[in-house]
Amino acid sequence: MAQIEIPSQEELEAHEAELVFTAFDENTAIAVGMALVEAGRAIRAPIVIDIRTPNRTLFHAALPGAAPDNDSWVRRKSNFVLRMHCSSMLGGVRFKAKGKTVGPETGLDVTEYAAHGGSVPIRVAGAGVVGAATVSGLSQPEDHQMVVEALRAVLR
Repeated sequence: MAQIEIPSQEELEAHEAELVFTAFDENTAIAVGMALVEAGRAIRAPIVIDIRTPNRTLFHAALPGAAPDNDSWVRRKSNFVLRMHCSSMLGGVRFKAKGKTVGPETGLDVTEYAAHGGSVPIRVAGAGVVGAATVSGLSQPEDHQMVVEALRAVLR
């Protein structure tokens, strides 16, 4: 994947408006997860992939070269999405615009939450955010873009 810049707040908000499912279940999670596995393998990305709801993991995979720390990043980024109901990258951009970060001033423990690109909410029309699709192992914008592209592919 080519090096990409962090999208603007408007672009990130447009991603979220676009990426809305009519339904989401275990089979959909597997389809998204496998799209991410295929994308990661195609570029030999050392990534961890995770798709979860607030209560359980629906898909998890580590590709060759991924480090144990990527699992920690996946957990922290998806925790952010499930609490704030926006992508971890959008949250980071919004915090930066306000001069804030994850920490005591925002009530988010840095050991539990990360506002770094790579986790995108799974939204269902009429229900809202039901889960998070997350990648860790590339740069923030590359992690984010990989998830966005996989969600778009499954939504088609």
